[in-house]
Amino acid sequence: MNPDAKPTFRWSFLRRIWRLGPLLPVAAGVALVSTCSPRQTVLDEVKALGVLRVATVNSPTTYYIGPAGEPVGFEYELVAGFAAWLGVQIELQVAANPPEAADRVLAGEAHVVAAGLGVTAGRERRMLFTRPVQTVVPLLVHTKGTRKPKNLGELEGTLRVVAGSAHAERLQTLRAQYPQLQWEETADVESEELLLAVANGEVDYTIANSDLVAINQRYYPNLRVAFTIADSQPLAWAFAPRDASLRDAAERYLDSVGESELARLRDRYFGHVEQVDAYGALTLATHVETRLPRYRKVFEEAAAATGLDWRLLAAIAYQESHWDPNAVSPTGVRGIMQLTTATAARLAISNREDPVQSILGGSRYFRMLLDKLPPEITEPDRTWLAMVAYNIGYGHLLDVQDLTRQQGGDPHRWLDVRERLPLLTQSKWYRKTKYGYARGHEARSYVGNIRTYYDMLVWMTGVPATAPEPAPQPPPEPPPEKREKDPLGIDSPIL
Repeated sequence: MNPDAKPTFRWSFLRRIWRLGPLLPVAAGVALVSTCSPRQTVLDEVKALGVLRVATVNSPTTYYIGPAGEPVGFEYELVAGFAAWLGVQIELQVAANPPEAADRVLAGEAHVVAAGLGVTAGRERRMLFTRPVQTVVPLLVHTKGTRKPKNLGELEGTLRVVAGSAHAERLQTLRAQYPQLQWEETADVESEELLLAVANGEVDYTIANSDLVAINQRYYPNLRVAFTIADSQPLAWAFAPRDASLRDAAERYLDSVGESELARLRDRYFGHVEQVDAYGALTLATHVETRLPRYRKVFEEAAAATGLDWRLLAAIAYQESHWDPNAVSPTGVRGIMQLTTATAARLAISNREDPVQSILGGSRYFRMLLDKLPPEITEPDRTWLAMVAYNIGYGHLLDVQDLTRQQGGDPHRWLDVRERLPLLTQSKWYRKTKYGYARGHEARSYVGNIRTYYDMLVWMTGVPATAPEPAPQPPPEPPPEKREKDPLGIDSPIL
């Protein structure tokens, strides 16, 4: 071999390997660790981060800031429970609409979509879904006074939907059945904004889910439903497809919540939305302008004295009398708050038809009923059960709670008690109770109406409420031998 010859590539490579020899075991070990260590899952990532990033939307069916300035909403409450179940904080990312919320999860900016997202064939190819958390019906909506179409082939005007929505995807499918079908898609808006555009006559038609339509018909009584686009539409949480760990955890959480708790949550947000029809909503809007201004300051004074929202007190009064101080019921109760003679006497009210005395006395009486309930009953069930007592008497409330307990229900939950209220009209059941017959069907509607009126008053007045405060402390009670038993008689039925 020629000593002056340049070393070949083979020998040069071997010399480099020889120089690295002492480091090779370490490098091999690092490679072995890097290839054998388990990949971090999305669930691991969320727990390590300590935060669940949720893509949502502002909507009365999903997430919004409530009257007391706190975050509320059906999906918000549910997904906040999921974050607590995981032991992490919740971070909200508010998108313009559900399709944008889905895009944020697909882009890795958020972990989960909780935004009333419809489960469609197209989305199932791109995302992972939980079981449905809600089921709705997609509806074609128009306004009063326009011709009601019978199907999509009879549309005369502009149909506008959210771009990339489940409704837009369904229209693409329906075009095979209606070749002439045309529509517009718009981004950066939510379905609620399109309902407002229809109500204002800016758009002829839109498609929206039944829960959202029912809520908005209270505020825009001229909205009308033409027909259903499909029988039902499941709404669910959605996740990016990179792994199923977080979705599987969400399924376990929903298992732990259980259907009864989901039903209670649905009832809290949607159980009363169809109580008041379009005419009732229009009548309330008229009375807010013509009657409420005369009494608003008195309701506010009553609220300051009782620690309650004045609009809750006004809603009770509206259900009782439509704010008519001369109202008289067939059973003889009178005034804005519809007080009986006995209750008025116990409240030291000299004139039930005097609006100031009636509002202040009736509000104080409702506060007493609220405070009389046992501490195990939490809000909002506490307020709703106090409404039952105001309507049919505290004694009848105790009766229906007892029937609820006998039938395996929870007497501290409105949803369970509401189901048994009609039993108070059936002799088979009311004969077994202490106070006997009561108009249980009426009490169900009574609570639902007040909940609706309260929501509408909050929306119409547009001023955030403060959270309910404890009632002002009464003076010290006299010794037992000098104390009247149940001085307001709230253990006896209000007839």
